Formats: sequence, structure tokens, C-alpha cells
Amino acid sequence: MRLRNIPGAKEEMFVNPFVVQEPENKKGKWNEIYGAERPFHIEIGTGKGGFITRLAALNPDVNYLGIEKYSSALIKAVRKREEMTDADNLFFLRFDAEYIPQIFAGGEIDRIYLNFSDPWPKDRHAKRRLTSTHFLAMYEELLSDGGQVEFKTDNRSLFDFSLAELELKGWELLACTYDLHADLALNEGNIMTEYEQRFSEEGVPICKYIARPGR
Repeated sequence: MRLRNIPGAKEEMFVNPFVVQEPENKKGKWNEIYGAERPFHIEIGTGKGGFITRLAALNPDVNYLGIEKYSSALIKAVRKREEMTDADNLFFLRFDAEYIPQIFAGGEIDRIYLNFSDPWPKDRHAKRRLTSTHFLAMYEELLSDGGQVEFKTDNRSLFDFSLAELELKGWELLACTYDLHADLALNEGNIMTEYEQRFSEEGVPICKYIARPGR
């Protein structure tokens, strides 16, 4: 879906207090920006921020970072953050996921959320999918011992591809469903994204897995 350009969005990303600047200087010490040592969770492709803002509000004992490369989406997430009160556990970053090893140290991240990621449907673009072995190799280096990836999508082809990639990398599949909202265990406490809400209303089943590196 094409994003509508929002005038001034890119410029605001350089000055908004909830958007992290010079992330390469935070490598290995991200908890410092929150002022507290807590589990560190990131969402890659945070979009308009509906998921991560609700997650942060419900879990004040966890530090969250929402990563999004498009300013016109991120500014909407930032607006949601500005409405939060008494919250010190959520920041955002305008950044391309391809380069995350440059800004995070090994073992620094405890959980990674991937929600309705771009499916990159053409075979020649498979490496760009955030659940490809290319990205799994990055996550494996950056996740702490026991760290997990949680992935949700409405795209069955992407989900099947993603499961196959886990197997190729020798990851451990902890939970898996092809119909999240019909799975009582996995759906308990589920926070829906904007896309998830729309697809669910259209009757499209949501796929989800939880996995970790097979160390």
C-alpha cells in the first residue's frame, strides 16, 4: 500500500524527543535512554504504532523500541506516543532494518516483533523478507539467550516461506497457528495491529509463529 506523503514528517523525525538520533552511538547501551535496566523488545516495521504503543502501556516493566523506515508512517506512531502519560518505556527510530547489526550489540535484544511485514512477493526479492534466512542470521546474533521472534501475517504464502526458512536455519518453533483468532492459547492477550483489525473484519485468518534460535 502506497503511503501518503505527510509534509514535514521527515524533518520532525530529527527533532521529536521520542525519536532516537545517532543510534550507532547507542549500540550495547540502549537501556541507558530509558533510564532503567529492563528487558529490551523491538518491533521492526512499526508502521503507525498502534501495536507497540498499546504493548508499552500494558508492560511498563519492558523497554520498547519501534523501528520504521518511512517518516509518513512513523509520525503517526509518534503522535500516539505523545498522547501517552506516565510512560518512559517507549521510543522510536527511523531506520532501515537491513542495517540493524550496526546499532545493536550481540545478545542485546530480548524479543523481536514482526507484524504484517512486506511480503516482497517476487522470488528475486526473497532475501528482503524480514523472515528470510538473511534476516534470521542477524536476529540470531542480536537476540539474548532464550530471545524470541514473534511474527504475524495475513499472507499464507509468506508464512509458509517463513516456516521453511526457520527450518533451514535450525530455529526452534515454539508456537504456530494458521488462524490466530481461533487459537485460544495463542490469542490470549493478543494485541491487534491496524492491519490485523482490518483483515480480521474481512474474515481473513491471521497466521502467527513464535520461534527462537536453536542454540
